[in-house]
Amino acid sequence: MTVSPSVHRAAATGFGAAAEAYQHARPDYPAALADWLRDELGLAPWRVALDLGAGTGKFTPFLRATGARVVAVEPVEAMRAALVAAHPDVEALAGEAERLPLADASVDAIVCAQSFHWFAKPAALAEMRRALKPGGALGLVWNVRDARVAWVAALTTILDRYQGDAPRHESGQWRALFPAPGFGPLSERRFAHEHVGPPERVIVERALSVSFIAALPTDEQARVADEIRALIAATPSLADRSTVAFPYVTHAHGCRRRD
Repeated sequence: MTVSPSVHRAAATGFGAAAEAYQHARPDYPAALADWLRDELGLAPWRVALDLGAGTGKFTPFLRATGARVVAVEPVEAMRAALVAAHPDVEALAGEAERLPLADASVDAIVCAQSFHWFAKPAALAEMRRALKPGGALGLVWNVRDARVAWVAALTTILDRYQGDAPRHESGQWRALFPAPGFGPLSERRFAHEHVGPPERVIVERALSVSFIAALPTDEQARVADEIRALIAATPSLADRSTVAFPYVTHAHGCRRRD
């Protein structure tokens, strides 16, 4: 596996090892984002959307549903291969946010779904502005665990022990870049969302797909999984259930390129 050294080691190692789990166990996104993509980012047929840090293509169907032509950029080879397998008609390119393999002013919108925190740097924003057409839109989307629910907060405590220096949306450090040169004000919408399915998949396997967990040695991953299963067994709303609902809040931010 060859990944640029500018890609954080947790992303390169963890996502490279867990591409299948990422695609299988992570939630999709709320249907309400279809209106947000149209109304906030202006996506429509004949426009071009860049899915940046596209991973395995979890968000790609939402972009395609707008009718826009979608180009995906993903630096981790295993993730990109999974995207191509799922969406063979989408142009998928190797690349990074600071060195986009795109011409100047060539896309109408750039969407970073579950990815912007990995490359939240002024150089990346400047490169995105270069690739956007005048008036083009930048969209940032995250599914965030709803830690107002007690068992979700307990799960987060288990996972956070291993985060190290991995960038995360929850740190809020990415917000320091805004307002950003060459971009208008950043809007924000929030949508309630749930990931419904067997607890082993939507809780345990989902947790194991977290970059810094997937990068752990196999025996340590097994200990994390056992601790999460013990949490499930001790939580009345989860124990002995064939199907559970994992609560999320989806954060969607948008801004426009300014000249």
